[in-house]
Amino acid sequence: MKTTVTRLEALKLLMKYNKEPFHLLHGLTVEGVMKWYADEMGYLDEVEFWGLAGLLHDVDFEEFPEEHCKKAPELLAEIGAEEELVRAIVSHGYGICVDVKPEHTMEKILFAADELTGLIGAAARMRPSKSVLDMEISSLKKKFKDKKFAAGCSRDVIAKGAEALDWTLDDLFEKTILAMRSCEEKVNLEMETLI
Repeated sequence: MKTTVTRLEALKLLMKYNKEPFHLLHGLTVEGVMKWYADEMGYLDEVEFWGLAGLLHDVDFEEFPEEHCKKAPELLAEIGAEEELVRAIVSHGYGICVDVKPEHTMEKILFAADELTGLIGAAARMRPSKSVLDMEISSLKKKFKDKKFAAGCSRDVIAKGAEALDWTLDDLFEKTILAMRSCEEKVNLEMETLI
């Protein structure tokens, strides 16, 4: 899967429809996580494509929350996004707001990691370090079991995502923590330039 969309075009589109720093941070984080996964899973020639899917996955969420994943194709058309990229982005809302099922490994990872990055990010902000660099799976598992903590992060979606990948929750937790560690500093530096 190749794309003609540049990262700059993608970032501009994300910022056109998303003004909240939290949403920009989430997009950048999921971009970094998806790039790490592409590399880790052996999709070396698709790293940029996976990253763009992560960056743009919530492009319509802030301005059109009631039409999340339904409005995205229209917005993505503004930058000439390929059908594969649009489909991947739409599929992360499977069973929540759309019926497009994640099929490709990348789509399954985006589905699983999206909610989980939110949970890990919330858990990291509670730590003295405010970082994922010193986060252990055991502390994340406690936060996962506490339904009141970061209640907006669907445990059901995370569990379904792990199942679709044929991974244990621990596998998904460990990999996604490592993925977030890989991009945390870069994301934080870029956020300083954006807001």
